[in-house]
Parts: sequence; structure tokens; C-alpha cells
Amino acid sequence: MARILIIEDDAAFAQMLQKFLIRNNFEVLVSHTGADAENKIKEGNLQLVITDLRLPNYDGLDLVSALQGKIPIIVMTGYAEVASAVKAMKMGAYDYISKPFTPDQMLAVIDGALHAKPLEPKVKSTDKNQEKELQVQRAQQGVSSDKTTGLLLVSDATQKLEEYISLVAPTDMSVLIIGESGTGKEVTAKAIHEKSLRKEQPFVALDCGAIPKELASSEFFGHLKGSFTGAIADKIGSFEAANGGTLFLDEVGNLSYENQMQLLRALQERKIKRIGSNKEINVDVRILSATNEDLKAAVEKGTFREDLYHRLNEFSLQIPALKDRHGDLKAFATYFLEKFNGKLGKQVADFSPEVWNVFNTYTWPGNIRELQNVIQRAVLLSTENTIEIHTLPAELLEKKDVPKDFGALSKADFEKEQIINALKKTNYNKSKAAKLLQVTRKTLYNRINYYDLDVL
Repeated sequence: MARILIIEDDAAFAQMLQKFLIRNNFEVLVSHTGADAENKIKEGNLQLVITDLRLPNYDGLDLVSALQGKIPIIVMTGYAEVASAVKAMKMGAYDYISKPFTPDQMLAVIDGALHAKPLEPKVKSTDKNQEKELQVQRAQQGVSSDKTTGLLLVSDATQKLEEYISLVAPTDMSVLIIGESGTGKEVTAKAIHEKSLRKEQPFVALDCGAIPKELASSEFFGHLKGSFTGAIADKIGSFEAANGGTLFLDEVGNLSYENQMQLLRALQERKIKRIGSNKEINVDVRILSATNEDLKAAVEKGTFREDLYHRLNEFSLQIPALKDRHGDLKAFATYFLEKFNGKLGKQVADFSPEVWNVFNTYTWPGNIRELQNVIQRAVLLSTENTIEIHTLPAELLEKKDVPKDFGALSKADFEKEQIINALKKTNYNKSKAAKLLQVTRKTLYNRINYYDLDVL
């Protein structure tokens, strides 16, 4: 069992990463300061060090220099620290990984580091070639630099969701995914498929809300050429296309009653017929469905079949709204910033404090999809190194998104109230509260002392 040391001043993030690596059969130590890390390293018997480059009163590059050639090192960086990452790798670090990263990315880098030969210091390169040089080094080391949409997230709501996904994914149970528009229901469906025994087979998504009821049968089961007006060629339906794999039915509550009956029959018999054909085709598909409607209420009203509801709802997953995923906002925002920097050819490094204040007080009715759109727009409009408040759409700046009890409170009163609310939401865990407020623990302690707040 490999023994790994994590050096990270963010206690909540370090604890989360430690738990993840322990679940993957590593022995993991944690240091929150450079001095403590040096002591643990002196004790020996470490196979790998994972360190943040930015630590209080400590330069992560000094550690890289001191350990060169002795212990493999992975450095964790922010998006704007590519130059520092290049320097670290030239000094002997095995690789770097940008926050936020996916669990699979971290495991891939760790596996490469534990099995790699010592990395020689690199020759000098120009700033323009820094990122290319890193990619070449990664290719030589066998580490993928591809990014996925999965993120290492910290909120309790997300952790519970991930736990449920891991439990239900290996089964063949039908799963009903419930959540507001924009919360990532299809992403969740894909995650279930990728963790299932069917992951090597097709994943087919069908938007039931966009299909006219007259064409639903064709979309489900396919048709033969000439079977109806407009059928100019044979068509394979979604059931047949997903055979052996997973069929995801998005907005399943929008199906007409007749289409519900057809779907139920296919699920019961596990056989389908293309329109215009008498030949039965056996199908083996796992059904994942999603809705932002209350299907129980629809069953009571008689607009959704109760037998179909129970057939689809062998297990249900509730996707939390973005406003309820305390601590995940920063990870999502940073991910989208990096994504649209690459897509739009920009190099915006961060968000201004004023933008973070807006993000943290806005209720995000459009959830993750709205956040993505807001950041894409902001990156496009930005001409500076940081995203400024003038790049945000007007609806984010309207007063209605400020808490109702803000009233005529002064800025100081409002800040005190925000701190107290964050502490209450996190059961007075100051590390989690600091993450929720998007500040460092040191800043939170300073503000608590400044306002002389009576907290546990």
C-alpha cells in the first residue's frame, strides 16, 4: 500500500482528498503547513507527495527543490499558475494537476507517478511553449491530460448524491432522476452508465419533451421505409440503438398518455416492433429517466400512468439545486472559467471579489446551466485578467437576489450576518464556513475577531 503525503492548507479540501484516496487503498497523511510537512518527510517511508504550490509562509517550489530525485511529487495549481507548474517540473516534480480536477485525473497522475522513472530537469523553454512542453512531458510519462466534466466537489449534498450513484450504478434498476432544470440530470445519467456493467455498451439519450406525440413511436422503436408519410428510409429507434446499454429518457413526464402505454409495453415485454414491421426484436436496455415535474402529482391527476411510474422509479435520485450545494460553486465556476478560456482563446485568470460576492448572494434559479452561460458571457466580454462585475448580466445584479432581511443594514452588518449564517449552515465548522464564504480560514478568523462575534 503506497504511503502518500498531502500538503494543503485548506483543511476541508485536504480531508476530502484524503478520504477519497483512502477509499482507493492508499495510506494518506496530511499536513496543513510546510513545517509540519518537512517533519513528516523526515520521518521517511513516503512513496509520493502531493502538494499545493501556495502555502502560508512557505513556497512549494522550495519543497520540490529539496526533494528532487528522492520522492515523486505532484503539484496542485490554480488555472493561472502554469508558469509555476513548468518551473516545478523543471526542478524535478513528476507532474502538475489544475484545480478543480476530477477523481479519475488524480488517480491517473498518482498511478503514473508511482510507476515512473525519476524525471530529469528540463531544458529551458519560452513562455509560449510552456503548456506544450507540459503536454509533451505528460505524454512521455503516459498520463492523460484530457479533461472531463466530472469534478472533485465538496458539498454534503453532492457527496450524498455520489454515494447513491455508486450504490445503484452496478445494478440494473431503473432510476428516476428528479431535479430542477439545469441541475445536470443528463450528466448524472451518464455517470450512472459509466459506473455500470454496461459502460462498454451504448448510452442513448432521448428528449421526450421535444418529440411530437405523432413521432414518439418512431423515435422509440424505429420504422421501415414507406410505413408512413415522410418515412423515406428505414430508421433504427432508440431502444434498438441502446440495445445492451442504457436508454436515458429526459423529461419523461411530457409523454402523451398513448406514448406512455407504448413505453410501458416495451418495458414489460422487452420486445419492440419497428413501425410497418411484424418482426419482433428482443431488446436489453436499462432505463434511466429524468423529470423536473412532480410525477406523483401527475399520477394523482391521471395524466401519468401509475404502473409506468413504478416501472421507471425502482430507485429515485434527487439532484440538489445549485443554491443547496454549499461549497461547490467555486469548483464549478473555476471549471467553466478554464473551459471557456480555451474555447474562446482567452486567458482570464480569476473572478474579482465583487463578482464572487454577487455569485454567493444570487439564488441561481437556472442552476449549473445558468452559471455556465453567465461565465461564458463574462469570459467573452472580459478584456482584463479578472472577470469584473460589468461583464455579468443585469439579472444577477438586481436587488431581488439580495436576502430579504438585508433591508437597510450597513455593509458591516450584512457581512456579520453572512458570516453567522455560514457558520450555522456548517454547524460552526470554520473550515467549511470559510469555503462557503469563498474566503481563506485566516480571513474568516480575522473577520470573526474584528466583529467580536460570539461563536462556538
